[in-house]
Amino acid sequence: MAEQIQPIRGMNDILPAEVGAWQHLERSVRELVTAYGYEEMRVPILEHTALFKRSIGELTDVVGKEMYSFESQGGESLTLRPEATAGMARAVISNRMLRGQRHKLWCMGPMFRYETPQAGRYRQFHQVNLEAVGFAGPDVDAELIALTARLWRTLGIERVRLQINSLGTPESRRAYRELLVAYFRGHESSLDADSLRRLEGNPLRILDSKNPEMQELVAGAPLLTEHLDQESRDHFDALCGMLRDIGVEYEINPRLVRGLDYYSRTVFEWINESSGAQNAVCSGGRYDGLIAQLGGEPTPGIGFAMGMERIVALLVQAGQLPSPAKPDVYVVLNGERASAEGLALVERLRNELPRRRFEMNLGNGNFKTQFRRADRSAAPLALIVGDDELARGVVGMKPLRQETGQTECPIAQLAQGIEAALASLGCA
Repeated sequence: MAEQIQPIRGMNDILPAEVGAWQHLERSVRELVTAYGYEEMRVPILEHTALFKRSIGELTDVVGKEMYSFESQGGESLTLRPEATAGMARAVISNRMLRGQRHKLWCMGPMFRYETPQAGRYRQFHQVNLEAVGFAGPDVDAELIALTARLWRTLGIERVRLQINSLGTPESRRAYRELLVAYFRGHESSLDADSLRRLEGNPLRILDSKNPEMQELVAGAPLLTEHLDQESRDHFDALCGMLRDIGVEYEINPRLVRGLDYYSRTVFEWINESSGAQNAVCSGGRYDGLIAQLGGEPTPGIGFAMGMERIVALLVQAGQLPSPAKPDVYVVLNGERASAEGLALVERLRNELPRRRFEMNLGNGNFKTQFRRADRSAAPLALIVGDDELARGVVGMKPLRQETGQTECPIAQLAQGIEAALASLGCA
């Protein structure tokens, strides 16, 4: 026997039994973001490596250690997208969607990062991304957060809490960065290896350290919120007021910095309290300088990324899943003529009753076997198509969930007969 080929580590199959939860999430997201005026955009999975180096930052962990990059046959350095915001920003520039216009956009799909696989973190993972481009005020920040709060309510997900912060402008952040570097240099002997590496290139990321031994040191660091420029402070205060007005509870986390260089001013995360170490289910913020940084005209923007695997896990955990789809009618075939003509009959019924789901017995099987299959299908009604019935121009109908007898219906009136039978079984 040939050796089995296993899936790549950290890249998982989504099996039929799990797909219902994904479809429920996708459907809920699509309906909600459309109601808020967001339009779907689909961007490539593969982009030039330079896009992510310029946007995310060469000194970030994502670019430095986690990207799937390779040289193409034409000698170009290409990368499987580790996130979607950079690609969507590139798309609005390269498709000339700016010129003073404003856009509310969203996309959904797989991302790729070479990380150590663990619960809630995979090497191929899926995200929902929303991006509002061309909006400068705090009102769009508040609306975007309100949308996510509404999604949790729609999905029945509880025990999520919102953390927010402001990173200020690049200028005020540079001044703060000098204070932070001076503080950590004064405690250099207490820094772990990751923090020593970040001290040289991205010191704000030290504030996000998950090392328990670093927490006391991090807690004593200067606070970015105390060194904001006035315009950023006004923006943040206005956002907080709007969130209070609409009843969205939040907590200010001055250590929330996000891991990508393009963020400025508002950043936020929705944290689930029961998800363990990987407990952020939705993260985002402003990137007012990103589009200019990528060669477009200066344009403000804000967006978020939502981890679909983590939200599906929360749906399963909370039991907030739709019932699996089941057929309305299972068609049992009995005899050579019935087997030969059954497919045409069922296809005709699908045309006449497009909202009903029919499952036809396939692969033969005696009468008893077929009824076992019908029972397992969970259909409320079985059609019995047999040679004797066809010769008389009728089809048998038998309820599968009630103790009532079998009846017959003329083939010419079968669509109406099925509807009446299902209605009597409470399947209107």
